Amino acid sequence: MVMFSRAFIRKRVISLATTVTVTATSFALAKDPMRAYHVRGAMPIQYAADRPDYSAERPFLSANDAAMNRMMADMTIKPSGDIDRDFVTMMVPHHQGAIDMAKAELEYGHNEQLRRMAQQIVAAQQKEIATMRLAVDEQLQSLTQLNASSSSMDARGAMQCHSMNVK
Repeated sequence: MVMFSRAFIRKRVISLATTVTVTATSFALAKDPMRAYHVRGAMPIQYAADRPDYSAERPFLSANDAAMNRMMADMTIKPSGDIDRDFVTMMVPHHQGAIDMAKAELEYGHNEQLRRMAQQIVAAQQKEIATMRLAVDEQLQSLTQLNASSSSMDARGAMQCHSMNVK
Protein backbone atom coordinates (compact mmCIF):
# COMPACT_ATOMS: atom_id res chain seq x y z
CA MET A 1 0.00 0.00 0.00
CA VAL A 2 1.26 3.46 -0.94
CA MET A 3 1.44 6.06 1.83
CA PHE A 4 1.43 9.77 1.01
CA SER A 5 3.03 12.38 3.21
CA ARG A 6 1.03 15.20 4.75
CA ALA A 7 2.94 17.77 2.65
CA PHE A 8 2.09 15.88 -0.55
CA ILE A 9 -1.61 15.70 0.34
CA ARG A 10 -1.71 19.37 1.43
CA LYS A 11 -0.19 20.49 -1.91
CA ARG A 12 -2.70 18.41 -3.87
CA VAL A 13 -5.67 19.77 -1.87
CA ILE A 14 -4.49 23.37 -2.40
CA SER A 15 -3.99 22.72 -6.10
CA LEU A 16 -7.44 21.16 -6.41
CA ALA A 17 -9.08 24.04 -4.49
CA THR A 18 -7.36 26.60 -6.70
CA THR A 19 -8.46 24.80 -9.86
CA VAL A 20 -12.06 24.63 -8.65
CA THR A 21 -12.07 28.33 -7.70
CA VAL A 22 -10.66 29.47 -11.05
CA THR A 23 -13.10 27.24 -12.94
CA ALA A 24 -16.10 28.49 -10.95
CA THR A 25 -15.06 32.12 -11.47
CA SER A 26 -14.62 31.55 -15.20
CA PHE A 27 -18.08 30.01 -15.49
CA ALA A 28 -19.65 32.80 -13.44
CA LEU A 29 -18.06 35.50 -15.60
CA ALA A 30 -19.03 33.70 -18.78
CA LYS A 31 -22.63 33.56 -17.58
CA ASP A 32 -22.75 37.20 -16.37
CA PRO A 33 -19.89 39.40 -17.65
CA MET A 34 -21.18 42.31 -15.56
CA ARG A 35 -19.71 40.66 -12.45
CA ALA A 36 -16.30 41.77 -13.69
CA TYR A 37 -17.20 45.37 -12.81
CA HIS A 38 -16.52 46.00 -9.16
CA VAL A 39 -18.41 49.28 -8.75
CA ARG A 40 -21.73 48.36 -7.20
CA GLY A 41 -24.62 49.31 -9.46
CA ALA A 42 -22.36 50.59 -12.25
CA MET A 43 -22.23 49.08 -15.68
CA PRO A 44 -20.57 50.07 -18.91
CA ILE A 45 -22.80 52.03 -21.25
CA GLN A 46 -22.75 49.39 -23.99
CA TYR A 47 -24.33 46.86 -21.58
CA ALA A 48 -26.89 49.34 -20.26
CA ALA A 49 -27.97 50.31 -23.78
CA ASP A 50 -28.91 46.68 -24.52
CA ARG A 51 -31.16 46.26 -21.47
CA PRO A 52 -34.91 46.67 -21.98
CA ASP A 53 -35.36 48.64 -18.73
CA TYR A 54 -33.11 51.37 -20.18
CA SER A 55 -35.02 51.61 -23.48
CA ALA A 56 -36.03 55.25 -22.95
CA GLU A 57 -32.40 56.17 -22.41
CA ARG A 58 -31.09 54.05 -25.31
CA PRO A 59 -30.49 56.94 -27.81
CA PHE A 60 -28.52 58.91 -25.22
CA LEU A 61 -26.52 55.87 -24.13
CA SER A 62 -25.80 54.93 -27.74
CA ALA A 63 -24.60 58.47 -28.55
CA ASN A 64 -22.32 58.44 -25.50
CA ASP A 65 -21.03 54.97 -26.31
CA ALA A 66 -20.23 56.03 -29.87
CA ALA A 67 -18.47 59.17 -28.60
CA MET A 68 -16.38 57.17 -26.12
CA ASN A 69 -15.43 54.49 -28.66
CA ARG A 70 -14.46 57.10 -31.26
CA MET A 71 -12.48 59.07 -28.68
CA MET A 72 -10.56 56.04 -27.42
CA ALA A 73 -9.77 54.86 -30.95
CA ASP A 74 -8.65 58.31 -32.08
CA MET A 75 -6.46 58.84 -29.00
CA THR A 76 -4.40 55.78 -29.90
CA ILE A 77 -1.63 57.17 -32.08
CA LYS A 78 1.75 56.20 -33.40
CA PRO A 79 4.32 58.53 -31.78
CA SER A 80 5.80 60.99 -34.25
CA GLY A 81 8.87 61.98 -32.25
CA ASP A 82 7.36 65.44 -31.63
CA ILE A 83 5.99 65.48 -28.09
CA ASP A 84 3.93 68.61 -28.61
CA ARG A 85 2.34 67.34 -31.82
CA ASP A 86 1.64 63.94 -30.22
CA PHE A 87 0.06 65.67 -27.21
CA VAL A 88 -2.27 67.66 -29.46
CA THR A 89 -3.00 64.62 -31.62
CA MET A 90 -4.19 62.74 -28.52
CA MET A 91 -5.89 65.64 -26.74
CA VAL A 92 -8.02 66.78 -29.68
CA PRO A 93 -10.04 63.52 -29.75
CA HIS A 94 -10.27 63.67 -25.96
CA HIS A 95 -11.80 67.16 -26.13
CA GLN A 96 -13.94 66.17 -29.11
CA GLY A 97 -15.27 63.27 -27.01
CA ALA A 98 -16.32 65.78 -24.34
CA ILE A 99 -18.02 67.88 -27.04
CA ASP A 100 -19.87 64.86 -28.42
CA MET A 101 -21.01 63.79 -24.95
CA ALA A 102 -22.16 67.34 -24.15
CA LYS A 103 -24.09 67.43 -27.43
CA ALA A 104 -25.82 64.20 -26.42
CA GLU A 105 -26.84 65.88 -23.16
CA LEU A 106 -28.14 68.86 -25.14
CA GLU A 107 -30.15 66.60 -27.40
CA TYR A 108 -31.59 64.21 -24.82
CA GLY A 109 -31.18 65.85 -21.39
CA HIS A 110 -33.85 67.75 -19.52
CA ASN A 111 -32.04 69.44 -16.61
CA GLU A 112 -31.57 73.11 -17.58
CA GLN A 113 -28.52 73.55 -15.35
CA LEU A 114 -26.80 70.56 -16.98
CA ARG A 115 -27.83 71.73 -20.46
CA ARG A 116 -26.22 75.15 -19.81
CA MET A 117 -23.12 73.38 -18.52
CA ALA A 118 -23.08 71.19 -21.65
CA GLN A 119 -23.23 74.34 -23.81
CA GLN A 120 -20.29 75.76 -21.87
CA ILE A 121 -18.38 72.50 -22.31
CA VAL A 122 -18.92 72.59 -26.08
CA ALA A 123 -17.70 76.21 -26.32
CA ALA A 124 -14.71 75.72 -24.01
CA GLN A 125 -13.56 72.47 -25.60
CA GLN A 126 -13.85 73.88 -29.13
CA LYS A 127 -11.76 76.87 -28.05
CA GLU A 128 -9.13 74.60 -26.49
CA ILE A 129 -8.97 72.42 -29.63
CA ALA A 130 -8.43 75.54 -31.76
CA THR A 131 -5.77 76.83 -29.34
CA MET A 132 -3.87 73.53 -29.34
CA ARG A 133 -3.97 73.22 -33.11
CA LEU A 134 -2.85 76.83 -33.48
CA ALA A 135 0.06 76.26 -31.07
CA VAL A 136 1.27 73.24 -33.05
CA ASP A 137 0.73 75.01 -36.39
CA GLU A 138 2.63 78.09 -35.13
CA GLN A 139 5.46 75.81 -34.05
CA LEU A 140 5.45 74.18 -37.48
CA GLN A 141 5.25 77.56 -39.21
CA SER A 142 8.14 78.86 -37.08
CA LEU A 143 10.26 75.85 -38.03
CA THR A 144 9.31 76.25 -41.69
CA GLN A 145 10.16 79.97 -41.60
CA LEU A 146 13.43 79.23 -39.80
CA ASN A 147 14.34 76.62 -42.41
CA ALA A 148 13.31 78.97 -45.24
CA SER A 149 15.31 81.87 -43.83
CA SER A 150 18.38 79.70 -43.26
CA SER A 151 18.03 78.37 -46.81
CA SER A 152 17.78 81.89 -48.19
CA MET A 153 20.76 82.91 -46.03
CA ASP A 154 22.68 79.97 -47.46
CA ALA A 155 21.63 80.96 -50.94
CA ARG A 156 22.64 84.62 -50.37
CA GLY A 157 25.92 83.52 -48.86
CA ALA A 158 26.58 81.29 -51.85
CA MET A 159 25.72 84.16 -54.18
CA GLN A 160 28.11 86.46 -52.32
CA CYS A 161 30.86 83.86 -52.48
CA HIS A 162 30.15 83.32 -56.16
CA SER A 163 30.24 87.08 -56.86
CA MET A 164 33.55 87.39 -54.98
CA ASN A 165 35.05 84.64 -57.11
CA VAL A 166 33.77 86.22 -60.32
CA LYS A 167 35.50 89.58 -59.67
